Amino acid sequence: MYEHGFFSAKIKLPSDYTAGVVVALYASNGDVFEKNHDELDIEFLGNVEGKPWRFQTNLYGNGSTSRGREERYRLWFDPSKEFHRYSILWTAKNIIFYVDEVPIREVVRSDEMGGDYPTKPMSIYATIWDASSWATNGGKIKVNYDYAPFTADFKELVLEGCPMDPIQEYPDFTTCKEKDAWLETRNFAVLTPKRRSAMRKFRQHYMYYSCCYDVWRYPVKLPDCVIDPIEKARFNDTGRLRFSGSHKKQAKIAKARRKKKQRAASDERTDV
Repeated sequence: MYEHGFFSAKIKLPSDYTAGVVVALYASNGDVFEKNHDELDIEFLGNVEGKPWRFQTNLYGNGSTSRGREERYRLWFDPSKEFHRYSILWTAKNIIFYVDEVPIREVVRSDEMGGDYPTKPMSIYATIWDASSWATNGGKIKVNYDYAPFTADFKELVLEGCPMDPIQEYPDFTTCKEKDAWLETRNFAVLTPKRRSAMRKFRQHYMYYSCCYDVWRYPVKLPDCVIDPIEKARFNDTGRLRFSGSHKKQAKIAKARRKKKQRAASDERTDV
């Protein structure tokens, strides 16, 4: 178990038809703290061959499973063709999720989050499992075992953190201060303007659900949500994109609407 850290692996996902099959890299302490566990997730949500791959990030603190903080995205590549690196940075101040060198999400700790921010030591897991009930298209497409075996490959794991004794009843967290300080100075812990720009572009082009814009689920905004007006304009009250389909399709629809408005305005001026 680790108290904070940088956890990373190169992963290649199962190919062909993998609907309902979830592959995950995550941190958790659910086996020690059954009723108030913490968790950090990167989960790939299965796929139907030829469709864009989808995955999600999530976090829980102190058993806050009723307040899941999911975000869902499409990938811009086929993760079953070659290895890509997926990473989680967890410090006392923030959490950053990465795909290769691109930061895709940052959660900054605040006093308002309280126990919802993961604070207890966690172990790192790599798993593959049947999530037919929810993973692919909301559970409408199930695992088809005619396509088994489903194989996910993990390599070049990085586990940089402060190891904690999992059976120590009262761990001394002060022993991790030096490691925490070291983590916060590492290259992957610093979101430069260039990296923030890359994160913003990723979210504009590939995020299709965010709990922060799901006002049906959370009428009161979660305290860690930072509302981006440009980002918010793309989502409806369920936290999903206003238009179905790919981001390229949405861009075409928006462009067509702008042209239609321009033509209408031009026609009005001609009539006058």
